[in-house]
Amino acid sequence: MIRNIGKIDSKYRFVIIAAKRTRQLQAGSPALIELPGRKMTQVAQEEVSRGLVEYEIKEEAVPAKKKSQKGSKGH
Repeated sequence: MIRNIGKIDSKYRFVIIAAKRTRQLQAGSPALIELPGRKMTQVAQEEVSRGLVEYEIKEEAVPAKKKSQKGSKGH
């Protein structure tokens, strides 16, 4: 159960950021906090909830709406 997601706007975003941070830790990135005896996932979650992990929210491209074909075929 996620108790504190810090300043992040949703639990879903928290999980995504923590998962990416866990992968960074597993790849050898140094931890930003010391939590002896904790798993990397717990360390990543704590780092994210404390606001130590920087992230950027990119705007998604909105597909262009198709023009209405109403009346173009004479129906």
